[in-house]
Amino acid sequence: MLRVLVVVCGIGLVTDLPGQETHDRFEFTRMVAHWAKYDSDDYLKFIEEAEPEVAQIGFYGAHFWSLVHTPQFAGYPAHFPVRGINECGKWFQERNQGLHARNVKAIGHFNVEFLVGEPDSDEGPRGFFKFYRDLWDEKQLGPKPVSDPMELLERGADGKPIINNSYSIGGMHEYWACLRNPGWQKVLKAWVKHAVDQGLDGLIANYFYRHNCLCEHCQAGFREHLLDHFTADQLKSQFQIADLANHKFDEIVFWHSPDESSPLRREMLRWSQISNKEVFDEVFVRYGRSLKPDLLVAQWNHLGNFGQINSDERCMLPAETWGRDEDYLWYSTGAAAHYSDLSKRYLGEGTLQARYIRGTFDDKPFTLGKYENTRIRVAISELAANGGAPMGFYTRYTDPAARQEIVRYYQFLKRYDEVYRANRSHAEVALLYPRTAVHEGNVEPVAAFRELGTKLLDDHVLFDVIPDDLITAEQRKRYQSVLTVGGAAKPELDASNRSRFDAPYTVRVSASRPVSGDEITLHLVNYNREEPPRDRNDRPSAGRGIVDEKPIAVDPVAADFVLPDGKSVQSVTAITPEGDAELPVKFHEADGRVVFKTPDFLVYCIVRISLTDR
Repeated sequence: MLRVLVVVCGIGLVTDLPGQETHDRFEFTRMVAHWAKYDSDDYLKFIEEAEPEVAQIGFYGAHFWSLVHTPQFAGYPAHFPVRGINECGKWFQERNQGLHARNVKAIGHFNVEFLVGEPDSDEGPRGFFKFYRDLWDEKQLGPKPVSDPMELLERGADGKPIINNSYSIGGMHEYWACLRNPGWQKVLKAWVKHAVDQGLDGLIANYFYRHNCLCEHCQAGFREHLLDHFTADQLKSQFQIADLANHKFDEIVFWHSPDESSPLRREMLRWSQISNKEVFDEVFVRYGRSLKPDLLVAQWNHLGNFGQINSDERCMLPAETWGRDEDYLWYSTGAAAHYSDLSKRYLGEGTLQARYIRGTFDDKPFTLGKYENTRIRVAISELAANGGAPMGFYTRYTDPAARQEIVRYYQFLKRYDEVYRANRSHAEVALLYPRTAVHEGNVEPVAAFRELGTKLLDDHVLFDVIPDDLITAEQRKRYQSVLTVGGAAKPELDASNRSRFDAPYTVRVSASRPVSGDEITLHLVNYNREEPPRDRNDRPSAGRGIVDEKPIAVDPVAADFVLPDGKSVQSVTAITPEGDAELPVKFHEADGRVVFKTPDFLVYCIVRISLTDR
């Protein structure tokens, strides 16, 4: 195989040819993800009951090589089932075979840079450094890229490795490898090959950060980026850099407070995210798929409640790069969406985030990591209703009550697979996400976007979210209204010819069009519930598990739906996961609209409007 060094944006990418093969779009609707408790026989029994299409389990990147050989192998975060590189590799092979026997794709977590260990101690090197110095098997991984692993690390302004002590796993420190380091890219490729050899169908990269690294690779890479994108006059006027070739940066930041941002800091963040994406493409897309052409690749990123500049690993990426060549997305909402506070009309939902991801990612699969282990049914329904694949985390199969509902809802999604698989959103309004403003360092429109988006949800408007730098003139023609935020005038919504739903604010309504069949599917998700007692500081509680989900059924919802041009209604049926069959719904059609009422439902109801040509 021919190997060449390609310099892109100042980053030395060690490229193996041939590169990426043709890769078909991968559609799925049901997944599970576990960091722990995936090693029992009962786990595979649960897989047989729930029948997910994807299981995201096991660690194959830096966590594996840092911890699997240590006494801490069974602890957080990876919870390896057995100790030892070869022993655990064999175990993963067998578990992946078990998933394949049940028609499930096996996806492994792959930590790209977060290292646990000590370069030296009374016991000698520990963790990652023990592996690199003493346990690296050249028959398995090829030759070591560098002799000293310290050469691979991110470095601060003092030239010393960046060290954290957040987890203290086994009393060890945390170090960070530099993705821009060509030697580290070779390490990652060796690990990717090893992972593929264990029979994986795909990899999801996590810990995809860049810190304030000032190593030679980051200094050179950022200089090259500035040289490629700015003239000498622009460098001087915009960044006060008079002599780029000899300029020494005392910081090259990643995430930072928007209040402390500047044009130069934002350019540092932009370059950091672009270069991270380039390394991801080189390691996982081009190299990974040169080993396995149908390798599924994804990133585990963070969005929260639309935090920008100070969070979101993609917030500065150009539109043409965002999610390119990736099969699905994982976005964590963190602490923003795993509890409700109904007295303040706060549903603890990820609906707006889901619509943003869907509209930015061309309706490809995604999931939300909500850290929600209580409202199991609503977490599944929320994603299914908005084009996502339930569910991101906390599929607590060891809790019998949670397991029962996971199985019930997953089997519902499977039973009506034609409704969900590769469907497309049906919306009457587009709300533009202010990505242009974010790229200019202005995050105020994001707050306005959240506020307007929540109001549209409360008013049960059928709307999509599309970034303002992505929407095309042709797309704009599809909508009755296109709403923008950030200007002097408040956006106006024409309510004269849109669908209306008489439902409480605790119900969210969306619509989709299946791939086959002439149909519009309405999705209604009910967030009303009996909330857990508040804590001693009068803050809402996330609950103890599904025992505290306690949904409160919603009364029938009256719908007045605008039909697509030239279409008439053939039938209307309603279905819930708790019901046994589709229920026929009486309807009245007139003047291009159809009027009906749903049955009452507990958490989730879909209404299938079968269409025919008028």
